Amino acid sequence: MFKLINSAVSDACSRWWGSAKGADEEVISTVLIIAAMLSIFWLVWMLISKDTHPPLPPGPRSLPLVGNLLSLDPELHSYFATLAKTYGPISRLWLGKKLGILITSPALAREVLKLNDTTFANRDIPVAGVEAAYGGNDIVWSPYGDQWRMLRKIVVREMLSNQTLDSVYSLRRREIRNTVNYLYNRAGSPVNVGEQMFLTVLNVITGMLWGGTVKAEDRESLGAEFRQVINEMTGYLGMPNLSDFYPGLARFDLQGVQKNMKVLAKRFDGMFETMIAQRRKMSGDENKDFLQFLLQREDDKDSKTPFTMLHLKALLMDMVVGGTDTTSNTVEFALAEMMNQPEILKKAQQELETVVGKDNIVEESHINKLPYLYAIMKEVLRLHPTLPLLVPHCPSESCVIGGYMVPKGARVFINAWAIHRDPTIWENPSEFSPERFLVNEWDYSGNDFNYFPFGSGRRICAGTAMAERMFMLLLASLIHSFDWELAPGEKHDLSEKFGIVLKKKVTLMAIPTPRFSSSTMYE
Repeated sequence: MFKLINSAVSDACSRWWGSAKGADEEVISTVLIIAAMLSIFWLVWMLISKDTHPPLPPGPRSLPLVGNLLSLDPELHSYFATLAKTYGPISRLWLGKKLGILITSPALAREVLKLNDTTFANRDIPVAGVEAAYGGNDIVWSPYGDQWRMLRKIVVREMLSNQTLDSVYSLRRREIRNTVNYLYNRAGSPVNVGEQMFLTVLNVITGMLWGGTVKAEDRESLGAEFRQVINEMTGYLGMPNLSDFYPGLARFDLQGVQKNMKVLAKRFDGMFETMIAQRRKMSGDENKDFLQFLLQREDDKDSKTPFTMLHLKALLMDMVVGGTDTTSNTVEFALAEMMNQPEILKKAQQELETVVGKDNIVEESHINKLPYLYAIMKEVLRLHPTLPLLVPHCPSESCVIGGYMVPKGARVFINAWAIHRDPTIWENPSEFSPERFLVNEWDYSGNDFNYFPFGSGRRICAGTAMAERMFMLLLASLIHSFDWELAPGEKHDLSEKFGIVLKKKVTLMAIPTPRFSSSTMYE
C-alpha cells in the first residue's frame, strides 16, 4: 500500500519538477507522504469525534455578542416552555457569553438531578446572590463540598428537623391565632391577603431565630415594608443581569443590580448585627432559639469545617428571605384558586368541620386527618410551583444529557412549571383540581420527576417540612374561621409574575366574614 502511494507520489513529483532526481526528490516524496498520512488521520479523528462528542442542544439562532438576550420574555418560565415546543425537551440559549440549558421533561430532569446529581450539584451564583448571601456562604448558593455539607447538616438536623419544629409549635400557633384575631377585627373590610400571610410567616421565622415578632399595631406598615424589600431581593435574584453574562462588564454594574442588592442586604445585615450584639450580652441559658445555637457553633473553633460569622448571617438571610415570600405566596395562590371555585372552598370547610368541629380551633394535630386540604396544597404547588425554574444548576464538568453535550459551567434551568403542566402527564393541566391528588398519591420527596415542586437530589429544598406545616395550619385556620369574597371592584385574576419565586401578578384583596358567632373562636 505504502509502496503504491510512494510510487504515485514519486511519479507526480517527477512530472511536477521535471527531471529532478536524487536526494531532493526523496525529501519531497517523504514530505508528501507524511502530509497524506496526517490528512487521513485527521479525517478519521473528525469522524470519530463526531460520534464521541455530541453536539450542543438545539435552540433559536443567536446574534453575535448578545446571543439570545434580546428575545427573552420577562416571564421566563412560560417563555422557556414555548421554546421547548419548538426545540424539544432539552434546548439551549446563549445569554451573552453564558450558555443556558433548558430542561423540560421528567426523563431529562431525572438525568440531571438523579443520574448525574453530583455533577450538577453546584450553583451558577449570580452577582445578586453574591451580595445577598454574604459572598455565597449560605446553603442555597454555596458550592457543593465540605462547606455546603456542614451548612446542610446544621439546617436540616438542627434548625428544621421534625423534633425542632415540634418544639416551636406554640410559636406557630400563637402567630396564626394573632392573624385570625387581626382578620376578625377587620371583618367586612378588604385585606391584602398576601401581606398578612407574609407577616405571619415572618413573625414565625424571626420568632424561631431570635424571638422577635412584629406587634399588632405595626402589622400593616411593617408587613408592607418587609415584603417590599424581600420582593425586590427575590426580583433581582431572578433578573437576567448583564454582569452575569459578560464577566468583563461586571465591574460597571450596568443595570445597578449589585448596587441595589447591596443596599437591600444591608438593611437586613443591620438587623442581624443588632440581634447578635444583644444576644452576646445575654447568658447562654437565657435563650434556646436558633441564634443562640448558631452563636455557640460559631464559637467552636475546633470544627473540621469552621462555621464563621459570614455563615451565620448567610443562614439567617436564607431563613428570612427564603422562608417568608415562598410560603406566603403559596397560601395567597391557594386561597385565590379556592375563591375562584367556591365548591372547592366549601368542600375543604366541610372537611374541617368534620375533623375539627364548629366549636373548636384548628390545631396541628388535626392536619394529618385532612386529606382534601393536603390535596389542595399539592395542587397549588403543581400549578404554581414556588420556584418555577428551581434554583439554576451548574455542571462541574461537561456531561451528556439526552444525547446532547452540556458543557462545564453552563447555567441549567429545570422548568418544573412546564413539567407540572405537561398535558401528556396531567389531565386538564391548567385546571385547578385537587381531586387529582386523591386519586394518585403523588408526593414531593423528589423521587418522582413528574412532580417535584421542592426540587430533587442533593440540593432539594431544606425547608420542606417547615413549609408544609406552616402552609397547612395557616390555610386551614383561614378557611375554618372565615368565609371569603373578593373586595368590590375586584375580579378573579390568577395570573403569575415570574421571579426566582413565583408571585401572584395581581394582589388578592379579599373580605373575611367570620363563620362562627362566638368571639372566643377568634381570640
